[in-house]
Amino acid sequence: MADSFDLGEPPQPAKAEAYRVLARKYRPQTFSELIGQDAMVQTLGNAIKRDRLAHAFLMTGVRGVGKTSTARLIAKALNCVGPDGQGGPTIDPCGQCEPCRAIAEGRHIDVIEMDAASHTGVDDVREIIEASRYAAVAARFKIYIVDEVHMLSKNAFNALLKTLEEPPAHVKFLFATTEVNKVPITVLSRCQRFDLRRITAEKLAAHFAAVCEKEGVVAEPEALALIARAAEGSARDGLSILDQAIAHAGLEGQGVAADAVRQMLGLSDRGAVRDLFALLLAGDSAAALASLRRQYNYGVDPQAVLRALLETVHGITLAKVGAGEDPAQALEERAARTDWATRLSFPVLHRLWQLMLKGHDEVAHAVLPIEAAEMALLRVIHASQLPDPGDLARRLADGTAPAGPAPTLPAAPPTPGPVAQAPALPPTFAALVALLGDRTHLLLAERLKNCASVVRYAPPELVLSNARPIPGGMMDELAPALRDTTGAKWTVTLENAPGALTLVEAAKAAETAERDAVLATPLVRAALEAFPDAVLEGWTPPQRNTA
Repeated sequence: MADSFDLGEPPQPAKAEAYRVLARKYRPQTFSELIGQDAMVQTLGNAIKRDRLAHAFLMTGVRGVGKTSTARLIAKALNCVGPDGQGGPTIDPCGQCEPCRAIAEGRHIDVIEMDAASHTGVDDVREIIEASRYAAVAARFKIYIVDEVHMLSKNAFNALLKTLEEPPAHVKFLFATTEVNKVPITVLSRCQRFDLRRITAEKLAAHFAAVCEKEGVVAEPEALALIARAAEGSARDGLSILDQAIAHAGLEGQGVAADAVRQMLGLSDRGAVRDLFALLLAGDSAAALASLRRQYNYGVDPQAVLRALLETVHGITLAKVGAGEDPAQALEERAARTDWATRLSFPVLHRLWQLMLKGHDEVAHAVLPIEAAEMALLRVIHASQLPDPGDLARRLADGTAPAGPAPTLPAAPPTPGPVAQAPALPPTFAALVALLGDRTHLLLAERLKNCASVVRYAPPELVLSNARPIPGGMMDELAPALRDTTGAKWTVTLENAPGALTLVEAAKAAETAERDAVLATPLVRAALEAFPDAVLEGWTPPQRNTA
């Protein structure tokens, strides 16, 4: 009979490790991995070195900036014993000793985490008070981490006050909250408070790039910048979006593209926003509405379009005052904003901001969002004909306001007095446009600069070329605006004849001519011949008075 052999259990395939989302996988394990909270880390480090540790800490800030992670790091820092078991509290916990590992895994018996949202009553706090009397079992300090502490009831807060003010020497309280205004002042006064800052988009984008490198994922810098902006200062939100973007990319090695992220988030394309903003400045109502509808049909929220326009106006204003450039911004976006900053005045930008901000709020509460957005854009386009109340009051006072309708009752005979002479009309078309912009017709002046090609200028007659596209409604606004501004009745017509360059084109042509003249000077020409790769930099054309 053949011998039988017991070969045991057949080999089992290894179980695949459950996937952990990026927000959990890359949760900070040391203070050096905590992004954007350098001031808090420095304060804690100095307190540990000098043995000036508070008995209660309160971390506050928006979601996802690291409040709970910071609480766990503090717990590790206070209880770390080092690889040799002989260490003391340190701002750089080793992560290797048993307390560090147990706290990181959430299984340390002396580090108790409680969610105040589900433990709001006095009984829950009473358990903490009773347990805090006993010394720590295996750690240097017994630590209570209470997340979303503002959710505790008023009675629960009152029950905690005495223990919080005079806790046993072996107990530390670590509180975290997103709504610090709901925490009673009696509790705040007993805690050392740390306000965790929103993480900047630049730091978030750099962090996401490092995560992608560790995950073996290729991602476009613009895509990471979009995710960082959408995260609004929250590392957790950003990592969740990045997780979704990687899944959205599909096949391995396909990479995370900016267009795919923009489509996934429903963001308005920056190029489309620039085109829409240019159409608004040009006063082209039909094209502007078509551009808005096109984005709406792509799935972009109308409120997001208004928000993008607000960001554009804000960015132009910052560029005009000389604020620093956003390194995460595309070169095309930066160039466009710089160009608009040189052409748009502060009054125009302020009025655009107010009109779009009002439109954004209307769209947010509208029953018909896309229709409300269209009406908001039309209001922006036609705002140039609205009189400014302050300027109108001044003109009424000095007698230069436009004539109103005849009174229904007979007026008293005027008192004889000196006859006011009619004001002189602007000698040039450029001076006329400048006068419009200085008064109340700011957007109309911008349209004239960009679109008006003059055939004949003989005040009070103005003939424009019909060969150039004229924004809809501009001709209807122009004559009343000129009369309102100069006090004279103007004749404004179109003629099918070539006209002069627009004011914007003329300014650019003059700048080009001046630059060419500089390049043609013997000294510069000799320098360029000696150094063929040299370019002319740092040259600024002289300021010209277009009036």
